[in-house]
Amino acid sequence: MKNIPFILLLTASVTACNTLDLNPLSEPSTATFYSNQTELELAVNDLYRLDFWGNDNEQFTDNYWHRGQLGNAVTFGTMNAEDATAQAYWTACYKAIARANSFLANKDRAAVNTPAPVITRLEAEMRLIRAYQYARLITHFGDVPLITQPILLEESYSVTRTNQTEVLKFIFEELDFASANLPQSYAGSAVKRLTKGAALAVKARTALYTGNWAVARDAAQAIMQFTGPGAYSLHPNYAQLFLKAGETSSELIISVPRDEAQKVFTSGTGVRDQLPRTTGGFGAQIPTRSMVDAYESRDGKPIDESPLYNPKEPFKNRDPRLTASIVEFGTQWLGYGYQPHPDSTTVFSSKENRRVSNLDTRAVAAFASFTGFLWKKGVDQSWADKQSEDADAIIIRYAEVLLTYAEAKIELGETDASVLNAINQVRARAYGVAVGQTSAYPAVTTTDQAELRQIVRRERRVEFAKEGLRYMDLIRWKLAEKALTRPVIGLPDPAAQNRAKWPFPGVTPLDDDGIPDYSVFGTDVKVVAQRSFDKSRQYLWPIPALERRVNPNLTQNPGY
Repeated sequence: MKNIPFILLLTASVTACNTLDLNPLSEPSTATFYSNQTELELAVNDLYRLDFWGNDNEQFTDNYWHRGQLGNAVTFGTMNAEDATAQAYWTACYKAIARANSFLANKDRAAVNTPAPVITRLEAEMRLIRAYQYARLITHFGDVPLITQPILLEESYSVTRTNQTEVLKFIFEELDFASANLPQSYAGSAVKRLTKGAALAVKARTALYTGNWAVARDAAQAIMQFTGPGAYSLHPNYAQLFLKAGETSSELIISVPRDEAQKVFTSGTGVRDQLPRTTGGFGAQIPTRSMVDAYESRDGKPIDESPLYNPKEPFKNRDPRLTASIVEFGTQWLGYGYQPHPDSTTVFSSKENRRVSNLDTRAVAAFASFTGFLWKKGVDQSWADKQSEDADAIIIRYAEVLLTYAEAKIELGETDASVLNAINQVRARAYGVAVGQTSAYPAVTTTDQAELRQIVRRERRVEFAKEGLRYMDLIRWKLAEKALTRPVIGLPDPAAQNRAKWPFPGVTPLDDDGIPDYSVFGTDVKVVAQRSFDKSRQYLWPIPALERRVNPNLTQNPGY
């Protein structure tokens, strides 16, 4: 029987060796594939799909809520070993690892007709992809099987979990090989391929998530020191970065192309859930009040400390990323006025040039946004026009590198001017000014470690809202047990809403971690969902039960 790529979850119908060996003539076989440069490139290109890339679901966090809360065992606290999310995550990672292992074991077949530098570059891409998958696995499951070559089916039944520390060492070694053998940039036709910067960025993120501060600092700093082609910089316009206009930005380090013409796009409920109901959307995937309250006032102070903040006008005098990310009340959005006030039963439509029924107030439409908020970040006019979207998926960008560098240095007790500059570059861009224009934005000047820790954590939350980084931040900072046990707060029902206290009855108290306490408002707010997080087990995901049924040698994480 031939060697087969290792995937822990095997198709249940596979019961005999001859079944495994069956191979349609129209499909490649590992016995004959990898024989030339074209086939090597096809194998690598296949792993550039979104099936194998992505940050965590923002609905796992205190930033984002879905009215239906379908399939979210994380914030319900119901995740168990049978959970489909954990199973799918595990399977996708190991599928990519299996394909990378097969490529690496067979790539030299093409040596007779493929230039050695090409093989080395493709090997570096594959080793980066494999390292990225293992990084995702250890941050979610802890110890996992470390498989680095194709193995026989019989051998797969006896594999065991490898200590996370050993897997992490392997990840860093693979990423070092990739960064040493990948170019800093490509010609225009290959701009989305993995680069030296991509390898270093994955290393920096992985090191940050695992508390390896010096490794994170050095990897981030190496990227910051790039010059010439392939050097990164912040996109000048924060809001535009997440639209079509930002797809070629020098801020993007890893992004996965999506294009409707190539049949790689999202349509249907996934799009309509985020759109206003006046545009034909559902207003179901929405920002939380906690997310809105996380944005500072323009003086650089949290809303519960700033004299500039007025809960009756929550969008005024705030960090500009608030109105770049969340639709401001009383503004035109996608051709229609957005106003969730219970007495605003009609709104003006710039698209139709007339007043229309306001389906985004619950006084008219019972299922209008329960929090009153809608996402603006990354949403283009085409979403409403076509009921579809195909913006490239951003995985890692330069702003993350800057804040990783700052956080690592803060945790190492190495606060210096470079730390403040890294944070301030991100903050200044939000205000659309140069970092040196310190009178035009709330520049960070403190060198106190505790204060800087709070600042960089808040900065990450608002800078990366809706980008899938908040979940791992809550996990690694051990804040999930607090943030994910607080209720989701919505507006009172229209009949119960005290108009004098609209949209919010007062200033939200925030603790040192930026976590709000809405209990002080009593019935002036409405609990629309209750979260739950079990700190005794949920900081790791369960090893999928199906994997353990196939291979009882796989031990389970505590509590599952």
